[in-house]
Amino acid sequence: MTLVTAAAGAVVSATEVGQLALVDQWERTALAFGQAVDDSRYAELHAWSRMGPAVAAGNALLAGPGVALVVSLLVFLWVRRRATGATVSYTQALAVVVHAGVVLAVGRLVAAPLVYARETTASALTVGSWFPSLDEASPVARFLGSLDLFTLWWAVVLGIGVAVLSGQRARTCAAWIVAVYVGVALIAAAVMATAA
Repeated sequence: MTLVTAAAGAVVSATEVGQLALVDQWERTALAFGQAVDDSRYAELHAWSRMGPAVAAGNALLAGPGVALVVSLLVFLWVRRRATGATVSYTQALAVVVHAGVVLAVGRLVAAPLVYARETTASALTVGSWFPSLDEASPVARFLGSLDLFTLWWAVVLGIGVAVLSGQRARTCAAWIVAVYVGVALIAAAVMATAA
């Protein structure tokens, strides 16, 4: 999964369109956190964008195995406290997280051609994309723009897997994981709103 998502991102990032989209993303991120982007900083971002394929590969490693290891450790610790009945091993928690991660990989594969076609890394797969009339700088638009549909789907699938491990209801586990994801998105939107 990591190799496929890295290749998809690298192919897009190797194009001029992909590099301009990357510069646009970095510029929007800097502005969202209240940092000015002058001409020299823009030129610097443009120079860094030539390393787009390496950035895509790094993102794939971080978003794939990196996130899987951290999330599986959290799932393992949480399930061990809550499991009813049989003991749960870290390998089982890792297997659940990695298998749920297929949804995230599919999301990255769907997003890659959309980045090229739309000429922006701003995801067309967020809840915020359903509300194009919202001001992009508003806290509500930032919050909705950080809720990715594939990540929400992943959270539900992960919740089902955690339920199997813990012996709890799938609906309860999925609701907790979705709530944590939405809470993190809310905090990120609040930080960007106060930094702007």
